[in-house]
Amino acid sequence: MCYSAQIRANYRDYVRLFGAHLSIKEFVQLFFNRQEAKLKIPKAVEAAFEREASTPEEQEIKRLIESFKADRAMALEKELFTQRKRLADAERIAQTNPKPAKTVLDSLRIAPSKISKARLDLEDLRRTDLLDRDSRIFPGVYAPVMVVRDGQRVVLPMRYQCRPAGRPAAYDIEYPGTYNARRDNLERFWKGQFGYTHGILLVDTFYENVKRHDMEHRSLEPGEKPENVILQFQPNPPELMYIACLWSHWTKDGEPDLLSFAAITDEPPPEVRDAGHDRMIIRIKPEHVDAWLNPDPKNLKALYEIFDDRAPAYYEHRLAA
Repeated sequence: MCYSAQIRANYRDYVRLFGAHLSIKEFVQLFFNRQEAKLKIPKAVEAAFEREASTPEEQEIKRLIESFKADRAMALEKELFTQRKRLADAERIAQTNPKPAKTVLDSLRIAPSKISKARLDLEDLRRTDLLDRDSRIFPGVYAPVMVVRDGQRVVLPMRYQCRPAGRPAAYDIEYPGTYNARRDNLERFWKGQFGYTHGILLVDTFYENVKRHDMEHRSLEPGEKPENVILQFQPNPPELMYIACLWSHWTKDGEPDLLSFAAITDEPPPEVRDAGHDRMIIRIKPEHVDAWLNPDPKNLKALYEIFDDRAPAYYEHRLAA
């Protein structure tokens, strides 16, 4: 399963490549909802609006981002003050008491790490230059996804973990793996989306969890415990990947709407399997974008043919930093 990917987080990439339109209303609502809920939005998605806000709606998003960051900075500064005081108090007690209480020892041990984390988080919050990790998504994180709505290509903000319409909110916990949709389960588990609501996610590179002994093509040694490692996969030569997705618009009275998606996975090519992983996200050729985004539920065979007509590629891997 693709648990993480580095995406094209700037919606303008979709506009440039596909002539898609930004559905600004949903982006405004997303950033507004984040003021109250713990919604995860990549820094690179924010930067697209912070650096160029020309319309009133984009300016409102920029204002919401600034407000969120100001509140977050205040909380981190408060945490820094609290932990510094905690450490200073513990050090003062320890200097005068040869056998300080456990709470004092805990403060001496824990406060420095919390101070360090708060300082790093504050620096990261205020950083303006973008790093690769600022475009990386994990399950539960929002990303721009292109769909067709009312006959037009539209870019919507969606959570990377699909909650199908009509399901209870507890579905997220009951089925935590719904950020990926297996090809061999599309007509069963995903029958409400496959053939109906399709999307495209732009991805530069993706990451997988594998077991070290599988990657090294060996059995576990006696007494050896499985060790998880993270591998980064990228096509060679590097090229932008159009990833096939399913999505849903979840609604319930009294609760915010939820747009969410899952990336479709299939059997991997030999080099990915040899690296120790048994699934891979499905990328489609650019010439199939229209057919994928405008599916005919009565002709699922044509959709499977899109999956099978893959561009030749070789996926190199390395240990993720």
